[in-house]
Amino acid sequence: MPRIVVDEDLCQGHAMCSLEAPDVFEVPKHGTVQLIGDITASHLEAVRLAVRHCPTGALALEED
Repeated sequence: MPRIVVDEDLCQGHAMCSLEAPDVFEVPKHGTVQLIGDITASHLEAVRLAVRHCPTGALALEED
């Protein structure tokens, strides 16, 4: 299963990731993305969409 890589310097808290994959990402009202769950097979497509739609490119998937 791929691993999520977060560049906290790029994250501006837009929360697009938490809209795409709310079981994996959370963005506090004043803060940057937090990982709240592991990627499972059922979450993988939503996580890929979250990475793709991140407006600042702060998220990446690192394949095993």
